[in-house]
Amino acid sequence: MKPTNDIPLPEGDYRNTLGDVVALLEQGRQAAARSVNTLMTATYWQIGRRIVESEQAGKNRATYGHALLQRLSADLTTRFGRGFGVDNLELMRLLFQNYPPAVISESVIGKSVANTPAKKSESPIRIFSLQHLAEAFPLSWTHYVYLLRRTRSPEERRFYEAEALRGGWSVRQLGRQIDSQFYTRTLMSQNKRAMLEKGSIAQRGDIVTPEEAIKDPYVLEFLDLKDEYSETQLEEALIHRLEDFLLELGSDFAFVGRQRRLRIGDSWFRVDLLFFHRRLRCLVIIDLKLTELNHADVGQMHMYCNYAKDQWTLPGENPPVGLILCARTNTAVARYALEGLPNKVLAAEYHMVLPDEELLARELARTRREWEARHTARPNSHRVGDEE
Repeated sequence: MKPTNDIPLPEGDYRNTLGDVVALLEQGRQAAARSVNTLMTATYWQIGRRIVESEQAGKNRATYGHALLQRLSADLTTRFGRGFGVDNLELMRLLFQNYPPAVISESVIGKSVANTPAKKSESPIRIFSLQHLAEAFPLSWTHYVYLLRRTRSPEERRFYEAEALRGGWSVRQLGRQIDSQFYTRTLMSQNKRAMLEKGSIAQRGDIVTPEEAIKDPYVLEFLDLKDEYSETQLEEALIHRLEDFLLELGSDFAFVGRQRRLRIGDSWFRVDLLFFHRRLRCLVIIDLKLTELNHADVGQMHMYCNYAKDQWTLPGENPPVGLILCARTNTAVARYALEGLPNKVLAAEYHMVLPDEELLARELARTRREWEARHTARPNSHRVGDEE
């Protein structure tokens, strides 16, 4: 008699079960991402309130406030890690100033007051719980960063906030609508309802998966989680090999970091590899692309170099240099971004000392061919004893 566990499952029943389990997992992950974001925003609102209160106690508010943010940033970064730069603390202060206690829902405050004993002299706004406060911020922290930084008036901010809530906009959709001046176009439109209905439709690139929501740099900073990962196994293999290859060229290259994250305005970027060249006394920023090299890639590298010059370069060091590597399927391309150097003499010295671009391109192409050959052959390869 056949064991019961060998009885085949009806295909239709199994597919229904699988579909339900997948839906439950996706809903659970989305709920987890929303929960983290609302609690994070509520926490940052409270931090913003405390900063404002402390600033108001200072005699010279402007000087005191700047010194307060700098000192808080240093101490919080030492204790909790990333996410507490002066810029981010300023965002917390802006959140409180744009969403003062009077704007927070009376019902939210009332829930906390009803469940929390208070002293007679204590204001209700002082005692509401973090959980109840989170109900006042249904959007993600990144949504509020966009609303605070990218809108030009309270009316525009309230419009985008209302539409994001009504339409369930992702961060990408909100950013796209702000960049396309959806608020202004709606005001000027003679058929506002049609504009709003059209604007609520998400495009393919607007979708944010639960995994992407959890890996939002703001969330990772809040939870103090590492986010050093590559988009694909191929990229990971190429980056590892490039790192080893540059170090094998001699003692000039000193490794600094991988997947180094940086924020420019409200956007987050990562550079794949960061080295310091001892002879040139400069940082070398390396960015890997699996597609064709285009003007946008070059412009982005110049932006990285300018950021590194302002934020990462130490006194006495030369300006950073960028290296763009394109690991295309048929061939590879390597290109230095040297146009931003202050003079031709320094650019010539960089060219003489840095590894030849063709040498880097050949190594990149060779590594890709070997990696793809191994991974293409693996599914069809069998070893003795593999079959049961």
